[in-house]
Amino acid sequence: MSAKIRRALISVSNKQGLADFATSLQRHGVEIYSTGGTFKYLVKHGISVKKVEEITGFAEMLDGRVKTLHPYIHGALLADRNNSDHMKQAEDLKLKLIDMVVVNLYPFKETVSRPGVSLAEAVENIDIGGPTMIRSAAKNYKSVAVVVNPVDYNSIISEMDSRGGSIGEDTLFKLCTKAFSHTYRYDGVISNYFSRLGTKYTAEFRDSEGNYGDRVDISLEKIQDLRYGENPHQRSAYYRYQDSRKDSLVNAEKLQGKELSYNNILDGNAAFAIVREFPEICVSVIKHNNPCGAAIGDSVSQAYQRAYSTDPVSAFGSVVASNHIWTLQAGEFIADKYVEVLIAPGFEPQALELLKEKENLRILKVDFNLDRYLGDLNKGMVSPVDIKSVDGGMLLQDWDAGIEGREEMKVVSRVEPTDSQWQDLLFGWQIVKSVKSNAIVLASERKTVGIGAGQMSRVDSVRIAIDKSLGKASGTCLASDAFFPFSDAVTMAAEAGIKAIIQPGGSVRDQEVIEACNEHNVAMVFTGRRHFRH
Repeated sequence: MSAKIRRALISVSNKQGLADFATSLQRHGVEIYSTGGTFKYLVKHGISVKKVEEITGFAEMLDGRVKTLHPYIHGALLADRNNSDHMKQAEDLKLKLIDMVVVNLYPFKETVSRPGVSLAEAVENIDIGGPTMIRSAAKNYKSVAVVVNPVDYNSIISEMDSRGGSIGEDTLFKLCTKAFSHTYRYDGVISNYFSRLGTKYTAEFRDSEGNYGDRVDISLEKIQDLRYGENPHQRSAYYRYQDSRKDSLVNAEKLQGKELSYNNILDGNAAFAIVREFPEICVSVIKHNNPCGAAIGDSVSQAYQRAYSTDPVSAFGSVVASNHIWTLQAGEFIADKYVEVLIAPGFEPQALELLKEKENLRILKVDFNLDRYLGDLNKGMVSPVDIKSVDGGMLLQDWDAGIEGREEMKVVSRVEPTDSQWQDLLFGWQIVKSVKSNAIVLASERKTVGIGAGQMSRVDSVRIAIDKSLGKASGTCLASDAFFPFSDAVTMAAEAGIKAIIQPGGSVRDQEVIEACNEHNVAMVFTGRRHFRH
């Protein structure tokens, strides 16, 4: 089964490669019809082309809103060439059967992505005739080739060259599949745009009130295939949402280095998630999706050195992120370190020159404006979604984003934290939400000192954090992602010299835990909010 291409209708917004494609079609004797701007473009390039009005008998109407919405167009597309009744009706009506539709749609996504675009502009860029022709042609794919992507032009012409102007059924089916995917994605972008009108939310899956919808239709575009997933036997690919924010990790520019791996991307996301919420210069060091160090500094170099010093052994083969431009001084410090990925909003030219010596280091530049992101975050305009797969479905939740202030918290111990302890408590509280539960972070002078991650027992996480501090726990502040079920972890912390603790509270033994703090003169703050990360 194949379709001989005798007549084509071409109406496109993206004219990339169109002149060469149309010329090749004419070489095969294909009669070409077109509309509006596409007609003018083809004429300009010397293509013999006829207006669609020669099929419909009607001129364009309503400022071009109605051009191809006509029975003579859709009859010519939908007539089943293997159905004798269809062909008899087509003959009686003198339909000019159309064997190929070349259509890509009004640039709605590009239009609504422009700052300050009006609703009226968006509405005018909703294509009606194009998707209708695509669907008609795709439904009749055994007889009609439907072409929606310029990438396919060369392979189509090659097949027509080898088959005497025909296209085989396998190719027709593949084109049909692409066509329905194309209209599905197009309508999804329009649906998302209208769903968010009048709302502050920018993430997918939300209704106008910011609640999760009754139905979730995910529309993703592939960035690249990955070599493998978490392990070599797992296939993997990397995708982005069609309307992802410009300052998202998925839109990062890779400046150098090997291809990103699945684990690189996961760790990069964890590293970037930490630094993007700090107004001060911050650097994070991630290993196996857990921070092994994070710190604030007066410079990027200082912040990195302080973060690295938390656990230099674990930092071998890490992913590093900064929320400020990576400097030459920071580049000099990283020069002799084994780092998989480095992420920053920019790089000093001298730093990049130095880092070129590390050929395998993957360097990602994220078009990230810290003030803009924090402003959107404070206004509640950023509400990304965390998705986890389960057998037969998935779980959706709000990303655990945001900065919590001292005014939202309550001191429950007799001892009040000092101002410097408050700084470390809030810093540790900001970091602990990025640590796998059960999670404990020891902090001093707004840098991590020891981190205990991923234990089934909270007291074990406290023990690991103290051990990781290598004798530096004394005088630090402790952040716990969830409440203490018993006082044993508090006693252990006090014996190590820890001076202040921040935790959500909410245990039936809260009073017992508070009394242990009072006994050891340890300050304790309840936040009223938990930060589990499974």
